[in-house]
Amino acid sequence: MAYILQVDFPYEGPWGSDMEQAMKPLADSITLEKGLIWKIWTENQSLNEAGGIYLFTSSVDAQNYIEKHEKRLNENGIHQIRYKIFHVNQQLSQLNRAPI
Repeated sequence: MAYILQVDFPYEGPWGSDMEQAMKPLADSITLEKGLIWKIWTENQSLNEAGGIYLFTSSVDAQNYIEKHEKRLNENGIHQIRYKIFHVNQQLSQLNRAPI
């Protein structure tokens, strides 16, 4: 089974390639998270929001990541974080070329 974790939060930047450089160490550490298959980084500068779409092997791993991620964001002054976990319907998703 696979589970999507959707996260978004208020964010003031950096954006684009500046974000890429600033967040590279964090991205490297996220790669090592238990149960993580992949992450897509999201950013919307016009709304001052950022976040990500994650694919985990279990809902427990996704929930454990939420706890770690929220603590890290809060320590950096980021609050009002929104999380949702969804079970992935793999058959329909694969029919529509999902990378799972």
